[in-house]
Amino acid sequence: MPLSDRPELPLDALQADAKAPGPRTDDPATIEKLDALIAAYGTNPSHPHARQIREIMQTALRLAGDGRDMGELKLMANSLKEMRYAYKVFGRYKEPHKITIFGSARTPEDHPDYIACVEFSKLMAEAGWMAITGAGLGIMKAGHVGPGRDASFGVSIRLPFETNANNVIAGDEKLINFRYFFTRKLMFVSQAEAVALFPGGFGTLDEAFETLTLVQTGRSSPMPIVCVEGAGNDYWKTWDQWIRTQLLDRKWISPEDPSLYYLAKDPADAARHILRFYRNYHSSRYVKDDLVIRLHRPLRAEDVQRLEQDFKVLIKTGGMTQRGPVTGPGGEGEDELPHLPRLVFTHTKHKYGMVKQLIDRINDLDPA
Repeated sequence: MPLSDRPELPLDALQADAKAPGPRTDDPATIEKLDALIAAYGTNPSHPHARQIREIMQTALRLAGDGRDMGELKLMANSLKEMRYAYKVFGRYKEPHKITIFGSARTPEDHPDYIACVEFSKLMAEAGWMAITGAGLGIMKAGHVGPGRDASFGVSIRLPFETNANNVIAGDEKLINFRYFFTRKLMFVSQAEAVALFPGGFGTLDEAFETLTLVQTGRSSPMPIVCVEGAGNDYWKTWDQWIRTQLLDRKWISPEDPSLYYLAKDPADAARHILRFYRNYHSSRYVKDDLVIRLHRPLRAEDVQRLEQDFKVLIKTGGMTQRGPVTGPGGEGEDELPHLPRLVFTHTKHKYGMVKQLIDRINDLDPA
């Protein structure tokens, strides 16, 4: 395969690979051997998945000549094993919506925040959702108590000063243990359709800001992010004030960015906000520069025109159209869920807080 046919790899990596002594990882003989291994393990080499598997194998082979130290090699090997196993576990439960719940491990069980989290997670389970927490104590346990073991995932981290998994999720097949924070946080966000933030310390705020950053920059799909706490507390109110005075007023975030999160009045209000987000919005993805928003029901033509006018700042070229699945010029596309209508436009790839506002407006509209 010519180097020019592999734009997904950085140029310096391609050049280094081309100059490396010994066989090239993209020469026909090597590719033939890799394809034979892929076929032996159950994937047809012509299947689209095979290309990605082959690239993983080629990347691993390049490490043989890179001179990396043992610690770096272990990190790469272990992180790939962690991701592979975690995706396999979550893959057994693809259909139910999932919500990730963040909060302090130190919250006592008689604290209003703990009680609120039990109520909230129970409401979400009653609506058919599964809960993902860090599997520890405090808010993490409360997020499992509400839905119970069968509707819970535990995403645990190995730390010398942390307790083992809470007694709700301990021993369950849906408990996954991680060595690295970054692989763990990947699963928290990539496997959820919503995030609930309860009060907590450095770890909770780290998870909160990383989730907000991923949605703000378009690296994660739009999702509702709700801030919840027990009665009589002002944790999120004062946090929101700090966001507005120290970040928004200084123009370090955009005017639309505070709309990425929602300060819930109580657990029931938080659950309603999340469920409303999926009233008509189903999911979204990009095909090249086109943002494809999948809908449960089609919109009226006049509503599409109004959305196009009100959110024209999001449109790079053309307008908004309502159509079926989208295929790109190179044949790539999004053909899953073909029965769902789509709202499609060429996105500017910025102002993701306004994309959230667009989805909120879509959910306010009555279907055609």
